[in-house]
Amino acid sequence: MTKVEYKHTEIAVKKQLGQNFLTDRNITKKIVRLSGAEPDESILEIGPGFGALTREIADISPSFTVVEKDPKLAAFIRAEYPQLQVIEADFLKTDIEAVAAGKKLRILGNIPYSITSPILFKLLENRHCFSTATLMMQHEVAMRIVAAPSTKDYGILAVQLQAFFEVSYGFKVGRKVFRPQPGVDSAVITMKPKDGVPVSDPRGFGRFVRCAFRQRRKTLLNNLKESYNLEAVLPETLKLRAEALSVEEFFELFSAVNLKPAEP
Repeated sequence: MTKVEYKHTEIAVKKQLGQNFLTDRNITKKIVRLSGAEPDESILEIGPGFGALTREIADISPSFTVVEKDPKLAAFIRAEYPQLQVIEADFLKTDIEAVAAGKKLRILGNIPYSITSPILFKLLENRHCFSTATLMMQHEVAMRIVAAPSTKDYGILAVQLQAFFEVSYGFKVGRKVFRPQPGVDSAVITMKPKDGVPVSDPRGFGRFVRCAFRQRRKTLLNNLKESYNLEAVLPETLKLRAEALSVEEFFELFSAVNLKPAEP
């Protein structure tokens, strides 16, 4: 069992929680600068761990909220930063709207590799609660989020997140600045919710995008024909693969199709 010791506190690393602790203060300072966090803002940190990022946020904002699932790490943060509100819970089960309490949150976090996608989709569902999210994650996932059409990384994550956020790639973080050292590099991205709602049915749009990418090498016609009525779609469009369409073209296609009724 791998253990990490910090300030005489020894924690057994829990692989199921995807725990990798950042050790380079230059990186944490850079993350907070990139986030644009200000002293008078409501800030939420996801998974503070041993508080590497927490320390830099605390230099800007004296009081903010952190969500930590590991009881020992939550206790450590309470002892080190008694001025913070520590929510000892699974972030995926945390009521972000209640944390926001009517204000826009500024969200930061070094999020676990193992649950990156669920966290991203939780943020998507709660995008009305925050102004920006500045997140460190596996480099490969970051590239999939910011990918452009007709590239190998462009897929469901890119379309769904770029549909509702302005996403930007911040910088790469090498694996050597973590304890224990992971087998991959990381990257920091920022997501800013777009103004307004680009589609009338965001959840339906999400299902549509997943269906369009169901089998990447198949055409839109083959992926969509079982679930959607496609009479209003140009035949030339249906001959394309999903990866060829921009986010705006996905909006147009979604507005032109109708969901087929379920079989009785």
